[in-house]
Amino acid sequence: MNDNFLNTTIIQTNLSWENIDKNLKNLTQKLDEIDLPTDLIVLPEMFSTGFSMKSKQLAEDMNGKAMKWLKIKAKEKNCVIIGSLIVVEKNNYYNRLICMYSDGAFSYYDKRHLFRMGKEHEFYVAGNNKLIINVKNFKIRPLVCYDLRFPVWSRNTKDYDVLIYVANWPKSRREVWNKLLFARAIENQAYVVAVNRVGSDATGLEYSGDSKVINAKGIEISETKQHEEAIETITLSLDELNKFRKDFPVDLDADKFEII
Repeated sequence: MNDNFLNTTIIQTNLSWENIDKNLKNLTQKLDEIDLPTDLIVLPEMFSTGFSMKSKQLAEDMNGKAMKWLKIKAKEKNCVIIGSLIVVEKNNYYNRLICMYSDGAFSYYDKRHLFRMGKEHEFYVAGNNKLIINVKNFKIRPLVCYDLRFPVWSRNTKDYDVLIYVANWPKSRREVWNKLLFARAIENQAYVVAVNRVGSDATGLEYSGDSKVINAKGIEISETKQHEEAIETITLSLDELNKFRKDFPVDLDADKFEII
C-alpha cells in the first residue's frame, strides 16, 4: 500500500426532502455500487435531509440514526466517510460535518459561515474551530458549502493537502461555485474535492451538481457530469502535489494574517 496515493470517491446524488430513512437507504445503495478500492467517500451537505431549516424537527444527537449509519458504512467500506447532517447538542443546532473513521471514531466541524440569504443563521449556530484530519499521508481540511465564498477561512498555511467542500449549492449560482472552486485550488496549492447534490427540493431550488476534483494547478481531474447522479473514484497523488509545490513555491511569498 502506498500511503502517498489517496483513492477518493465522490457521490453526487439527489436527496429526498426531509426524509432521513429514504436518504440513508438511497445512499446505502450508492455505497454498494462503489466497485473500486477507496480510502475516502465524500457525501453532500445535509445528506440525510436536504438543506432544511427545520432544525428542531430533524436534528439528531451524536448517537442518532445517521451517525449510526455512518459508523456501520465506514466499517463496511473500510474507509473514511465525510458529509454533514443536522445535529442537536446542548439545545443548540448545528450543520455539522462528520468525518467518520472505519474504527467508529469520528471528528467533526460545525459550519462557520451560515447562509444568511437562506436564513440558516436563524436556525443553526455557527462553528468557530477549523478541522484538519489525516488520511494515510494526506492532511485534509473539510468545509461546508457557503464557506467556499470566504478565502481567508479556507486559506492554506501549510496545514493541508486536500480541501473538501460538501454542498447543497443551487443551479442558479453554479457559475460562482465553479469559479471559486478553481480559485481555491490554485491559491492554496492543494487538491479541491467538491461534492454537491442534484435534483430539486421542496423550496423550488434546483441543483446541477457540478461535483468535481481539481488539482493544485487548477486542472479538473474528474469527469462527473452536471444534473446526473454519479459515483466517481479519483486517485490523488501526494508526490505529484509536493513536486509542484517545490517547483513553484508561491507560499514563500504569501501574506501573513490572523483570523479573529
